Amino acid sequence: MAAQRNSSDRSALVQLCLFLCMPWQAEARQIRYSVPEELEKGSFVGSISKDLELEPRELAERGVRIVSRGRTQLFALNPRSGSLVTAGRIDREELCAQSARCLVSFNILVEDRVKLFGVEIEVTDINDNAPKFQAENLDVKINENVAPGTRFPLPEAVDPDVGVNSLQSYQLSSNKHFSLAVQSRVNGVKYPELVLEHALDREEEAMHHLVLTAVDGGDPLRSGTVLISVTVFDANDNAPVFSLSEYRVSVPENLPVGAQLLTVTATDRDEGANGEVTYSFRKLPDTQLLKFQLNKNTGEIKLSENLDYEETGFYEIEIQAEDGGAYLATSKVLITVEDVNDNSPEVTITSLFSPLMEDSPLGTVIALLNVHDLDSGQNGQVTCSILGNLPFKLEKSIDSYYRLVTHKVLDREQVSSYNITVRATDGGSPPLSTEIHFTLQVADINDNPPTFSHISYFTYIPENNPRGASIFSMTALDPDSEENARVIYSLAEDTIQGAPLSSYVSINSDTGVLYALRSFDFEQFHDLQMHVTATDSGDPPLSSNVLLNIFVLDQNDNAPEILYPTLPTDGSTGVELAPRSAEPGYLVTKVVAVDRDSGQNAWLSYRLLKASDPGLFAVGLHTGEVRTARALLDRDALKQSLVVAVQDHGQPPLSATVTLTVAVADSIPDVLADLGSLEVPHASDASGLTLYLVVAVAAVSCVFLTFVIVLLALKLRRWHTSRVLRASGGGLAGLPASHFVGVDGVRTFLQTYSHEVSLTSDSRKSHVIFPQPSYADALISQESCEKKDPQSLLDDSKFPIEDTPLVPVSSIFVPFLSFKNYGWFYF
Repeated sequence: MAAQRNSSDRSALVQLCLFLCMPWQAEARQIRYSVPEELEKGSFVGSISKDLELEPRELAERGVRIVSRGRTQLFALNPRSGSLVTAGRIDREELCAQSARCLVSFNILVEDRVKLFGVEIEVTDINDNAPKFQAENLDVKINENVAPGTRFPLPEAVDPDVGVNSLQSYQLSSNKHFSLAVQSRVNGVKYPELVLEHALDREEEAMHHLVLTAVDGGDPLRSGTVLISVTVFDANDNAPVFSLSEYRVSVPENLPVGAQLLTVTATDRDEGANGEVTYSFRKLPDTQLLKFQLNKNTGEIKLSENLDYEETGFYEIEIQAEDGGAYLATSKVLITVEDVNDNSPEVTITSLFSPLMEDSPLGTVIALLNVHDLDSGQNGQVTCSILGNLPFKLEKSIDSYYRLVTHKVLDREQVSSYNITVRATDGGSPPLSTEIHFTLQVADINDNPPTFSHISYFTYIPENNPRGASIFSMTALDPDSEENARVIYSLAEDTIQGAPLSSYVSINSDTGVLYALRSFDFEQFHDLQMHVTATDSGDPPLSSNVLLNIFVLDQNDNAPEILYPTLPTDGSTGVELAPRSAEPGYLVTKVVAVDRDSGQNAWLSYRLLKASDPGLFAVGLHTGEVRTARALLDRDALKQSLVVAVQDHGQPPLSATVTLTVAVADSIPDVLADLGSLEVPHASDASGLTLYLVVAVAAVSCVFLTFVIVLLALKLRRWHTSRVLRASGGGLAGLPASHFVGVDGVRTFLQTYSHEVSLTSDSRKSHVIFPQPSYADALISQESCEKKDPQSLLDDSKFPIEDTPLVPVSSIFVPFLSFKNYGWFYF
């Protein structure tokens, strides 16, 4: 029978659950359910996925979870079915005592939306508790002279259930002396009274046994009984009377243990034992028995345990006063516990979104905080603030939740992480506060291009550098992090003298070191200009450019090059003429040289390296001018050989040499006369050769006289043409005045104002050379020509065409026939 009853009870319970577990929406963002108590763990409460308009599988994906605080979690989410189920057995009486409604509230967080939904579940009562009396036996003492109709209070039964399942009525076992009266207090609680219906006679019956039954209204009905033993005493016609029917006191919750709360007083007009009153707790829940202490003789009530407003803020105690004659009186003591600010606020981080991208828009949620204070009133009102000057602010959300959001633009390059301190302060006096600390990391984005330390760079590299030599190293810094800060270097496409820049230099893409791919030549180009690009590895990548100038430094790798005098292409040797009448410092010729190097490497100095007569000529150190060092003497040799060295100032210095031949004579006849005198010292075997030479000169002189007349006419014509060319700025002005051409001897002779004769003792190598006019200066600048320096130009008065005597042919020179064993006189 008991098994059948339990089965029917469980079936009814399931039906009641299916009826009550229907979701209903009272207001926006609030979900409500109703569930009976005592359901097994995992019982269905409601479909959360449906009420949140989500699929069951989305609960886990969106981070849907229950957030609550303060008590053991009573409900749980079933991710497979998307339903809300019980997390264990729920005892409504333990949860809400005898409150009319038992509501359990918590919040459900949809984490990816950062949204909270309030859930309120009403736990309904079932008849799982029977009415119960505080004691199983009750002794009632009644004087025999008590008049019928007198009422004797009886202890009430306690049924933790509520509504129809709570205590509904009392029943008294049948007897002839007593009846039962049921009264109701202001709060609706029913209590029994024993009513004397007929007078008692101790001698007839000194003890009466009654059974008091308390019955609830549940289905099935439940009841509880107490055995009442009525003892009849002799007459005691006065009952104790309390000074107040109800005592009220308010005490702070921090009252120390042992402190006196109040004293109750009851008096009895009887004397002796019938007038002695003792005090006792008549009705006190088990949870409160240990908190208070009552002195049965004095009526003093003291505190035996600490009070906690957050646990219970109000106590209702019923005190009983009993005299020696078994008369009773009752009074209530109402104790109100006043809250003091003894609880600091509690702050809980429900969600934290770290790291946070530095480009997150204003108002981005960083964290979700829950704030709670166990105190009440002003002591429980909490305000939150952020310590320090941080780019964040707190916004109030639903219930006691706060959202921490961005208030200013973040920049990871300035601040990469924030140590955030949130302080919660209540409104008590003095106020209590709690601080919570957490760290927010700022994630990097590629918002900074690489930056060079200078606007432009320049460096120097000596020419003739080895291939692969390191030229320069440059570094670009990127304040971003990781891949966004990894810099890659490259060269912009360009060409140098028609060749791509990449054939000249290359750059290490990782280190920024520039290398030479070929050996540079300062004489080819002096500098290279290029743009270096630094690109980071972000997405998208950012870059910056910088200009790099590479200046090639000159090295002394070119020897001086002598421009004048130049050797004739036909193999002959040029001869310069120095008249015997020349004064010291007379300009004989000028050595002109250039150096392809630059700077100090191109500074040239001239010196006389070797001379036939070391004291006769001197060379200008910086000008290269060959001048006479002293007056010419008759004993000076006709032919002077000079070796001039040209040296630069490089390290090490490079040099070049040129050999000059200078003929010392005033005129051509003198040259020829000197030629004759030069043959005298020769041996006798040369006398025959000299004779042939004289005959040859006499024969040719006749021919020469004829040529002179014709050539004079041609000379006048050319002189006129040269005047016209000089007036038009012709390019011949820069030619050296004494440049010789060895093959056209005759034509050269006709074009000269002065002549030089050079004869050697060896007739096979003898030759006569006639230079052009103004032979003295090799390469005279245009400016010096205009000034007509007498030292650099020949005086026309010395060798005028009109005044130059035409000597007889036999007295000028003696050319000889060209045989294999004899040479020519070149004109």
